[in-house]
Parts: sequence; C-alpha cells; structure tokens
Amino acid sequence: MTKSASGFDLTPPNSAERARLEASLNDEERRVLLNHGTEAPFCGGLLNQKKAGAYCCRLCGLPLFKQDAKFESGTGWPSFTTPFDAKHVVGVEDNSYGMHRIETRCARCDSHQGHVFPDGPRPTGLRYCINSVSLSFVPAGEALPDPLGRGDAVV
Repeated sequence: MTKSASGFDLTPPNSAERARLEASLNDEERRVLLNHGTEAPFCGGLLNQKKAGAYCCRLCGLPLFKQDAKFESGTGWPSFTTPFDAKHVVGVEDNSYGMHRIETRCARCDSHQGHVFPDGPRPTGLRYCINSVSLSFVPAGEALPDPLGRGDAVV
C-alpha cells in the first residue's frame, strides 16, 4: 500500500472496484472523468461554492483540493493554487488541440480532473483549472467519501 504524506491510501482500485465506481457515473461524469472531456465554462455546480471543506475526486473519493486554495480565476471553472496533498494530483503532458498543457489526474484512480497552468496567483503561481463534474465537495467537519472502503477521514 502506498500512502500520501497526509495519510491517504493511493493504491489504485482493482478491476472489480473500478467497474463498480464507473457504474456510479452519469453520462457527463463519464465523458469528463474517463474520456478526458471538459464541461462547458460557467456551468459547473462548484464554481461559486465558498464554504470551508474539501474537493474530492468524484470517482474514488480521494481529497484533491481544499477550499482555502480556491480562487476566482474568471475562467468559468473552479481554480485552485495547490492540491490537498502534492501526491494526490498528478500531471500528464497533453499536446491535444494544438496546445501544450499539463493535464491533471487523480493519483489514485487516474481520472481526468482538468489542467494546471503557470498563470495563477502567488504564492504558487499555479492555476489548477478543474471540472466541477470531476469533483464532489465535502463541507468541513463531515466525513470524506469512501467508495473504496479504505477508512473514513474528516476534513
């Protein structure tokens, strides 16, 4: 088992777990998370969310971002300066559509989250531009989703 510095199990789901997780997705979630799609700007349900808490991977429940790292980028997607834990989000080179970008994926289940750009505010200078449909929000003090049964955690 591989654990992140914040104590979360990063072991990928096995094939049976993955099939069960994927079966819970609606068509839009499947298009974005599994097929590397992008939701339309300014329509995501988490764009204007401002409560304290954590943003978790919609597929496997791993916490990816905290509310205190969220900022208004004006791009139409939730934007963050830093991940919940550096090991929870991985970057993959993406040269699609004639652009050079870094795609962000969940480190545990490899689902597509969005992209990271070097035009964010201080202190990191990064803008993690994430699809709302790729995330589930958990208010501070509530248990994080645990669809893989790897132990409850509270943010």
